[in-house]
Amino acid sequence: MSMICQKCRQQLPLPPHSQLSRCQCGNLIPLGDSERPLPVREHGRFGSKMRRFRDKFRRNSSRQNSLSSSPSVSPRFSLIFAKPPPSGKRALLCGATYKKEKFRLKGTLHDVHSMKDLLLRKFNFSDDSILILTEEEGHKPPTKRNILAAFKWLMADLKSGDSLVFYFSGHGLRQPDFADDELDGFDETICPLDFRTEGMISDNSINDILVKPLITGVTLHAIVDACHSGTVLDLPWVYKENKWDDNRPPSGTNKGTSGGRAIGFSACKDHQLAADTSAFSAEKIMTGAMTYTFTNALWENPDITYKGLLDCMHRAIEKVNKARCPLLKVLQRKIDQEPVLSSSEKFNINMKFEL
Repeated sequence: MSMICQKCRQQLPLPPHSQLSRCQCGNLIPLGDSERPLPVREHGRFGSKMRRFRDKFRRNSSRQNSLSSSPSVSPRFSLIFAKPPPSGKRALLCGATYKKEKFRLKGTLHDVHSMKDLLLRKFNFSDDSILILTEEEGHKPPTKRNILAAFKWLMADLKSGDSLVFYFSGHGLRQPDFADDELDGFDETICPLDFRTEGMISDNSINDILVKPLITGVTLHAIVDACHSGTVLDLPWVYKENKWDDNRPPSGTNKGTSGGRAIGFSACKDHQLAADTSAFSAEKIMTGAMTYTFTNALWENPDITYKGLLDCMHRAIEKVNKARCPLLKVLQRKIDQEPVLSSSEKFNINMKFEL
């Protein structure tokens, strides 16, 4: 089956499972029964600037497509950061504010500080075992080059018993999948600070760099507070409706580890937006809804299980939504996101959460 681009009239193949396709000329083509463009929801971490942000992204799509799926990290990236501590615990925390852009986020810097505090005081990480990328003075910015270099830092010299953490707070997007390795027809991505010129980092790249190299005895926890982040690690199993659901790709590509374990907590399902909100703070401090509910549940419940953590996050979001003033519901937007747990292998989610 094929379709015709209305801009350049070129005939294009119809990708499986997809709702969108992109022509070589850059035109984004909605698929399905309707001839109208797919609607864009104007809330969540993108806020009211989403439409202009989307349009700018389209204009830079040709460059992004050539860069967003880098399967490996160049050796030159290893020169950016000092060698990580020998073994044990290690964490990479990224917060992209996009402060020079119209689609800037207000809560990501606070999110990174909250995660660092959690790692230091609750899970006994040391200062030198935590690498931070933010636009704050004293840190390197979360550009694509720096994030890929930091991935290399995080994955260097792995040994059995190592506990790794990758945290990202920022924008996330989706793009059509033409490799037939996504059940929903889309690749999920995270957006570095310079993604409009250097490209996004796709779920395929994250899986290749952070998941596949995990050796026996090494565990990675990835916490991603971004839109469309449900399966941003491309892990084979997703926890849905009190059971593990098979998320392995139709193409048969192996998305597992090399004997280790990868566990992901994501802000929302792949089709949802994640909120940057002050709804959880009496002082009206902006945070990511996912980051706030994640850290708060861990502080309040010392022996919480994986299932308990996921349930607490869901309940906290539901509580905030129910507390909205009936007279102001038009102004107080509903937080329409469901946190997602995924893993490289099935495991007992009633065991205690540990980093």
